[in-house]
Amino acid sequence: MNKDILHTDIQEYINNNLTIDTSIILFKGTSFHNVTTQEIVEQIEAKKKCKNKLPSWFTTENIFYPNKLNIEQTSSEVTAQYKASLLMGKTLIDLTGGFGVDCLYFAKRIETVFHFEINTNLSEIVAHNYQELGVKNCQIIAKNGLDYVKKSSEIFDWIYIDPSRRNDVKGKVFLLKDCLPNVPENIDSLFEKSNNILIKTSPILDITSALNELKWVKEIHVVAINNEVKELLFILEKNYIYPPITKTVNIYNENSQIFNYQFFNSTTSSYSLTKKYLYEPNAAILKSGGFHEISTQFKVDKLHQHSHLYTSNELIDFPGRKFQITHTISFDKKKLKKIIPSGKANITTRNFPQSVAQIRKKTGLKDGGNQYLFFTTNMNKKHIVIICEKIQ
Repeated sequence: MNKDILHTDIQEYINNNLTIDTSIILFKGTSFHNVTTQEIVEQIEAKKKCKNKLPSWFTTENIFYPNKLNIEQTSSEVTAQYKASLLMGKTLIDLTGGFGVDCLYFAKRIETVFHFEINTNLSEIVAHNYQELGVKNCQIIAKNGLDYVKKSSEIFDWIYIDPSRRNDVKGKVFLLKDCLPNVPENIDSLFEKSNNILIKTSPILDITSALNELKWVKEIHVVAINNEVKELLFILEKNYIYPPITKTVNIYNENSQIFNYQFFNSTTSSYSLTKKYLYEPNAAILKSGGFHEISTQFKVDKLHQHSHLYTSNELIDFPGRKFQITHTISFDKKKLKKIIPSGKANITTRNFPQSVAQIRKKTGLKDGGNQYLFFTTNMNKKHIVIICEKIQ
């Protein structure tokens, strides 16, 4: 960590150049002593990524930023605040502290937080930033958190882990055992030090596979922001013997769509042809796999086992997008042209043999307009197009 970056004139330069193409700065260079142009550009690029994701850091003076990859990989403040809302207690140990976003919010709920980060430079950055941010109940330790907790005689109220995928499984379907630290391999040792474990994972992790690798899972949280799934959370409680509860949340500004159900529940959907209204579950629900629970809890009918679209004659408050159906037709481009004279429509495919790009090429329909088309398969295994208007 080059502390010369924190000098007033350099900080002023960084703040004055947040909207400038950094390639121009690299080409022209800078004339500051003890700080390279590349270091300054790294600060600018990383800080720009924090504007919406980490506003508390962005608006605080004298924050030192790691490389932008660390910023891309860290939790947002919104998801960190959500995680912290799930916990209470006196002590928490974060085995994979990173840039410290989660720990800052844990420190608002937990009396004493231990932030472990094996990267000594990143650990030093977090210690400096916490001083600027006024965090006083978090101990920053530049060591391997897993090794420490296994050797420690202390018992913690919570252990938090954010395992990262190993490079050799990048781009592949991965399991928790493919991550560092290897949680399944160390789960028994961790439960010797705490009765409660919170694990954060990438949204591409398969939930059922994770449940097979873990033990005593109490809750599964699927967290989305603006209909994009950001992370999966697993809360483990020692000796918990009941089926886990799945909690999905889709956060929109100050509002959230929440849908909960018991995992491994044996409910089944009811099915029908299209009625008056169409519903598309939000991304968190789709990731969770609670397709039958949607039909059961909201008393709506599914169009097909694999379509994940629902319909009803009465409009309901639904955790996802809602539409009023105007037409349901077979896939016929001549019919579509008559129904959509503007030649513009928003297209979604669910359980349909052609992609959106293929459909646009075949029909000539451009993106946009007020009409929404769902290309899907109904309960009679027929390919259909549902023409709708969105309900705000």
